[in-house]
Amino acid sequence: MKVLRVTRSIHFSSSLRYWLEDLSEAENLKRFGAQARQHGHNYELEITVAGVPDPETGMVINLTDLKAVAEKEIMARFDHRDLNADTDFFIRQPPTPENFASVVFRLLDEALPPGLLSRIRLY
Repeated sequence: MKVLRVTRSIHFSSSLRYWLEDLSEAENLKRFGAQARQHGHNYELEITVAGVPDPETGMVINLTDLKAVAEKEIMARFDHRDLNADTDFFIRQPPTPENFASVVFRLLDEALPPGLLSRIRLY
């Protein structure tokens, strides 16, 4: 049986700023420019799972289950939240797209059955 990939997209909004507590305001502004000021983003997240479909259901994963994981792990934590003030993920690192994607991947990977998460795309 072939490995198939299934993707689900979700949309959410968050506010953030690139900021390192060890730096002064002037140093943060020099390093991050306008991104050091509080601003918002509308994100789209694509979650792709891959596997051999179950012979009885024909599914790699029930999309209702994938949606529930995305709601719990991503939407509840990040939708209409301040990534700096409302989460503990960006205390020592700014919420750059790379850092944010890494956090999102880890949360989803830990919540889904082992080896099921194939990729994410956050933009």
